[in-house]
Parts: sequence; structure tokens; C-alpha cells
Amino acid sequence: MNKPIIRPIQKEDNAQVAAVVRKVLVDMGAPKVGTAYADEALDTMYEHYDRPKAAYFVVEDNGAIIGCAGIAQLDNYDGNVCELQKMYFLEEARGKGLGSAMMKKCLDTARDFGFEQCYLETMPYMEAAQKLYKRTGFDYIDGPMGNTGHFSCPVHMLIKL
Repeated sequence: MNKPIIRPIQKEDNAQVAAVVRKVLVDMGAPKVGTAYADEALDTMYEHYDRPKAAYFVVEDNGAIIGCAGIAQLDNYDGNVCELQKMYFLEEARGKGLGSAMMKKCLDTARDFGFEQCYLETMPYMEAAQKLYKRTGFDYIDGPMGNTGHFSCPVHMLIKL
């Protein structure tokens, strides 16, 4: 069995990535409206991230996508801030250090792009994810930045890059 790898998304990954994000959100009991579940870009992630200062990565394990995350400019925000976007891992990918490795990949890429801060939104009951974010250096902030359209995600965090 090969070790899972983190690599840039490819066009042929679109359907698997959308399925991973939707499965994790359903498994976690997240609302479909006001979360990544309903994002217009979810079915065309390769195309959506094929632009300057944006990158999306997948975790591939024996040909299957088991996790994903990306970074891009924070929507509807004037500062030099990116957003950690659509970071989701199937149950079989959790607890193996893949989240930490993905976080490092995303934040290193954000630094390479010249972003000064990275923002994220999550759900209050996604406690394991929040532990990872805190361990990485994210701090809670009082409210949303920009306007991502994810009004159902009430937890907001920020890290200085």
C-alpha cells in the first residue's frame, strides 16, 4: 500500500473532491445552506482555483481522494488576507497527520503568494479541526471577515503569516 500523497488538484479530481466535501458535511450534520455544500464552485474546483494567488490540494490514497483543502484571496475583503477553504477529510484519513501536513502545505503556499494573514470559518462542533487550527497558530476572532457566503459557519479564526 502506498503512502497518501498531497498534490495539486487536477481537473479529473473535481467529482471526487465535491463528493468528499459533501459527505463530510452530511456526516457532521452541517446545514447544506450557508456552507461549502451549496457553493457554486464545488463541482468545478480545478477551474475555480486555476487563477493567480489560489491553490487547491488533494490527498490521494491509492487513486482515491480522501481529503482536500485550498487557499485563495478572502472574498469581498480589501486586505492582503487569504482564506483556508474547503478543508475536509474523510473519516479514514483522520488521525494520521494528514491534516497537519495539508495545513503546512496550504500556509506555506499562502506565504509564497505573499499573503499577510489567513482566515478561516468553521462550525462549533468541528472540534478536532479547531484543535488543529489552534495548534497551527490560528486564534479565534469575534466575527467574520469579508463575505464568503458561509453564514452558517459561526466560528472565525485568523493567523498571521
